[in-house]
Amino acid sequence: MSTIRIKNGRVMNPATGMDENTDVWIRDGRILGFGKDPVNLRNQDGESLNGGTEPEDLRPDQVINASGCIVAPGLVDVHVHFRDPGQTHKEDLVTGSRAAAAGGFTTVVCMANTNPIVDNTEVLDDIIRRTADLPIHVKQASAVSLGFKGQELVDGQAMIAHGACGFTDDGIPLTNAGFIRKAMEMAAAFDVPISLHEEDPTLNEVNGVNKGAVSDQMGIGGAPAISEDVMVARDVMLALETGAKVDIQHISSGRSVDLVRMGKKMGAKVYAEATPHHFSLTEESVLDHGTLAKMNPPLRTDWDRSKIIHGLQDGTIDMIATDHAPHAVEEKGQEFTKAPSGIIGLETSLALGVTNLVRRGYLSMMDLLAKMTINPARLYKFDCGDISPGKAADLVVFDPDAAYTVEEFASKAENSPFLGALLYGKVKCTICQGEVVYRD
Repeated sequence: MSTIRIKNGRVMNPATGMDENTDVWIRDGRILGFGKDPVNLRNQDGESLNGGTEPEDLRPDQVINASGCIVAPGLVDVHVHFRDPGQTHKEDLVTGSRAAAAGGFTTVVCMANTNPIVDNTEVLDDIIRRTADLPIHVKQASAVSLGFKGQELVDGQAMIAHGACGFTDDGIPLTNAGFIRKAMEMAAAFDVPISLHEEDPTLNEVNGVNKGAVSDQMGIGGAPAISEDVMVARDVMLALETGAKVDIQHISSGRSVDLVRMGKKMGAKVYAEATPHHFSLTEESVLDHGTLAKMNPPLRTDWDRSKIIHGLQDGTIDMIATDHAPHAVEEKGQEFTKAPSGIIGLETSLALGVTNLVRRGYLSMMDLLAKMTINPARLYKFDCGDISPGKAADLVVFDPDAAYTVEEFASKAENSPFLGALLYGKVKCTICQGEVVYRD
């Protein structure tokens, strides 16, 4: 049996509240226990796991020195695009997994807007078969509607039976209230999340930039916050009506944060994701970075950004998710109105959280990690996000005080407005199922 000892780290486990300087012992892909001395190996409550006797064959095969670092559960991202199948010039399952591991992620959920769309078991089976040999856990969501047309539901029972973890037409807003009610009822029947891209296209003039001062300066119209607000208001009430677990994706509007908060208070099973770019940047970044700051929904005002941070603070926003959206250089090199929306985010997510939330006093480190580990894991009922003894050995080791300049990516793509940025929080090592899958 393979044994790894991670020594001298600050072990933080939001699932249990554990925060202690100790060693982590991994054996045969599982968390064995904690402690400096293998004779006194214990669980997170301090209880002995071996009665004070020397465990057999506990000489570590590998020792990882985590001095000055935090040892935490492997990060979980419920919103990524690996572009596989159909657009693998942008990213694929292998390179996407490599980027995830470099960012400290051990579990990700891929969206269904591939080519062909993941709206049938044949496409789903192919993807799940190819995820088996990847270094991290790659989960796949099913489309909500056949062909992303918003008219006919997929065969939900078959998709769940074949391994889909939830439903989403991410990238294409579902505008028909009657249809989305049926979709929520389907998701509720299987007790899986339905994740929604909230923009009413009839209210948008040009996608990718907030309708306001910056779009006026660019002379191209824009996408107003109200296009998100009206959809969120509708879906909060439908979540309350249907009992579905509804995930509001990449929330960008301050008023939408208030609507989610209201829904939670009313008893709706409504959840929300915030992306690192929406809590880090504003519409002004479009003037500085051009198409590298173009995404749907767009970066909005400083007021919206502040409301998102407040939503993260009070628990209205449950999760941080990247919406990792790779594009080729030549695609992003087009003029603004023709370039595709989206940025990559897996390799900068943790550092942006440390830099812009923790170091600025908005969130504690434990709160940040909860939104990147146990909260998304619990929404999807994944058995991860927790490094208690007996759990899978999915961990990240990172130095929260290490400063670095963003210069290159493991992803195929490099479409990020954070290129050249100075960030804090360097991933040193990622372990998935007891195997080191990334080392700085």
